[in-house]
Amino acid sequence: MVRNTFNLEARKNRLVHSREAGFTMIEIMIVVVIIGILASMAFPSYVEYVRKSAATEAPTVLSDMRTKMEQYYLDNRKYGTGGVCGLAWSNPPTNTCPSGQTCTYFTYSCTTAGATDQTYLLTATGKTGSKVDGHVYTLTETNTRQTTQFKGVAVTKSCWLIGGSEC
Repeated sequence: MVRNTFNLEARKNRLVHSREAGFTMIEIMIVVVIIGILASMAFPSYVEYVRKSAATEAPTVLSDMRTKMEQYYLDNRKYGTGGVCGLAWSNPPTNTCPSGQTCTYFTYSCTTAGATDQTYLLTATGKTGSKVDGHVYTLTETNTRQTTQFKGVAVTKSCWLIGGSEC
């Protein structure tokens, strides 16, 4: 009899311990819901952070293009010939990326104005389907910086918008 009582106690202890080990379905579902809420709040911030980091390409490349245009002007007393800028391009004949630059998110263009080619307009346009699709930045020979389109909406800002909607 003593033996049977011991076996019953051992079985009872094993059942109690097996029920206590692990989580209930309710507890797991609560954790899943909390993770879902946190992810839904964090994901838009992450997307905006990635967009901002991609948008910094344009000011860097446009500033470099401006420097090269001024160097060309010092040598030739004009910014180009017949409306074509005096920049070297890394991918002729499309000329969408200046030589020496990595153009991942934007395509670039340059035009000179008038018969004397004394002015220019540099433009950076976000590539279709990229993180900065709908962004357009410009720069002129007077160092006038402008955002003409931001996140697909037409704007007229006298700066390059990267983060918010104000300079």
